[in-house]
Amino acid sequence: MRTNLLGLDLKGLEAFFIELDEKTFRARQLLQWIHQYRVTDFAEMTNLSKTLRQKLQESAEVTPPEVLQEYLSKDGTRKWIIKLSCGNSIETVYIPEAGRGTLCVSSQVGCALACTFCSTAQQGFNRNLTASEIIGQVWLANEALGKEPKGNRVVTNVVMMGMGEPLANYKNVIPAMNLMRDDLAYGISWRRVTLSTSGMVPMIDKLREDCHVSLAISLHAANDKLRSEIIPLNDKYPIAELLAACKRYVEGSQRRHITVEYVLLAGINDSDKDVKDLIRILKGLPTKINLIPFNPFPGTDYKCSSRNVQMRFKQQLIDAGLVATIRKTRGDDIVAACGQLAGEVQDKTRRTERLKQQKEVA
Repeated sequence: MRTNLLGLDLKGLEAFFIELDEKTFRARQLLQWIHQYRVTDFAEMTNLSKTLRQKLQESAEVTPPEVLQEYLSKDGTRKWIIKLSCGNSIETVYIPEAGRGTLCVSSQVGCALACTFCSTAQQGFNRNLTASEIIGQVWLANEALGKEPKGNRVVTNVVMMGMGEPLANYKNVIPAMNLMRDDLAYGISWRRVTLSTSGMVPMIDKLREDCHVSLAISLHAANDKLRSEIIPLNDKYPIAELLAACKRYVEGSQRRHITVEYVLLAGINDSDKDVKDLIRILKGLPTKINLIPFNPFPGTDYKCSSRNVQMRFKQQLIDAGLVATIRKTRGDDIVAACGQLAGEVQDKTRRTERLKQQKEVA
């Protein structure tokens, strides 16, 4: 079976060339050909010898994922449905803004964490994405948007906030993020590569040691009882443990801060008491709070907090000395807004079947 070189970072490519009994500097050449020039045919890699190109043809390939369908929102947001093996598909979203373009990247086919406000979680879980399938989303976005290797970058920011929990697929997410940051590949600053987690505490500590990127935590409640109802993982890693891990993550770096994601659910987590509790637990932690209006999806009972409630919540945070913004909803007309990504998941957890049975009983 040939190795797909798309998902190998510099370290992985160097190991690959050692196995081929070739010089490791070839890895640097391959990174540029694959990720900057988006060349998938070894025959076109003209600064490699014919002998090496033949070796690569026999032992390796560069195969990006396949786009099944593309949607374009009236606000310029793009969503790609990406075809995977065994009938599964994932979704990737590109959000253009003045001076930057943000790509929302998926890490799993579905998600096993069962967060109740998220459409992806309602689809169940099938498998982890490979490193090539993760970085392949960045490759495809640049290809689709017509990025020139030496021109202005189209994808300037990457957020690991698509389908799945990135820290549950650690071994494949890390090499993909290494490629996002490598100057020979995509050259994106660590400040512009953000990993969002529901709170896998041990992996946050490991991430701090292994890969220098920005961290966002999917918080959504300021007390353990409510957060466990919304995010079942909270039973294993409660808020105090999660925030302690966040403090360790930023320790020793004046430039690091934590982005706190907080989806506003009408009548659930948007009261004056909720905002006071949030202010209390975030005291002393360098944070930016990103308030997210809930984006509905089929089958949900949640409703979005009113605009007045959103503004009041934000202002109370600002009055307490915290940095807070309300995320602008983008791509909702193509079901590409935060929390709406679903893809096509062959659910191995039987969650979709159980949810259907529960609704029939109710």
